[in-house]
Amino acid sequence: MGQQMKTPALIELDTTSSIWEKFFTVFPLVVIGTRESDGSNDLAPKHLAMPMSWSNHFGFVCTPRHNTWQNIKRTGQFTVSYMRPTQTVLASLAASPRCDDGSKPITQSLPTFAAQKIDASFVTDGYLFLECELQQMVDNLGENSLIIGRIIAAQVAEDAFRASDQDDADLLLSAPLLAYLYPGRFAEVSNSNQLPFPAGFKR
Repeated sequence: MGQQMKTPALIELDTTSSIWEKFFTVFPLVVIGTRESDGSNDLAPKHLAMPMSWSNHFGFVCTPRHNTWQNIKRTGQFTVSYMRPTQTVLASLAASPRCDDGSKPITQSLPTFAAQKIDASFVTDGYLFLECELQQMVDNLGENSLIIGRIIAAQVAEDAFRASDQDDADLLLSAPLLAYLYPGRFAEVSNSNQLPFPAGFKR
């Protein structure tokens, strides 16, 4: 029989409202790129974002009120730029509110480059860049939707590429990752340890 552990002190949370502001959780910080109906770029930071399968699918949470959701619904495509810790300010600027006329001038000031296979742009100073075609939208998650895309093109910065002749710990030291600590903080991840998987573990 396993050793009995003392039950930790717990605080009951009220699930009739959002619980996520009552503690910190770790997320990536990505910028989703879409094309506006007038042909301009829309760039929006998202943190509820992750791979959706071991195959090449990527998903993130958005609300139908946002231009990002509306642009993807219209065009069926989007880009994903994974930001570096040094580019936190750029990602934050992408969250600037729109003007009264619906425009977001700051977006046009961010450094970008064009995707290869779809009509949208990336933020230049990221480390991982995904081009996605819309596969499905899962609606009615409260006021949000889960947008899932199929990755049709991907590029990674040379200094962030896992090479067989380099130790993973050294890679993260030289190319740290950005972690968004919701709500409202961030951290640079450079020190890491090997996870002790059990013998015979397979994904």
